[in-house]
Amino acid sequence: QVQLVESGGGLVQAGGSLRLSCAASGNSINNMAWYRQAPGKQRQLVATITRGLTTNYADSVKGRFTISRDNAKNTVYLQMNSLKPEDTAVYYCYAKRFKDYWGQGTQVTVSS
Repeated sequence: QVQLVESGGGLVQAGGSLRLSCAASGNSINNMAWYRQAPGKQRQLVATITRGLTTNYADSVKGRFTISRDNAKNTVYLQMNSLKPEDTAVYYCYAKRFKDYWGQGTQVTVSS
């Protein structure tokens, strides 16, 4: 069983920055990721990172967001810069170890 605890969401003005963290219990977690879901929209992938630190990003966040990972701490981060109002969403941490695990979500609100 894997538990994911997210932190770091909040309210920020357009152009600002936020850093999300997700601490995972358990070991041998390979793929971790951040997803987001805006009101009335489907959940969408934001960024992924493997245990070997290979990353992948949605086109909408490339150059602005950076996903990173500390394997020793079982923690994944999402540094979000140059935030836009359209980045407003609930952000979810995801991990896969034999099956899918999700965090509880953290609200990110970007005001214009």
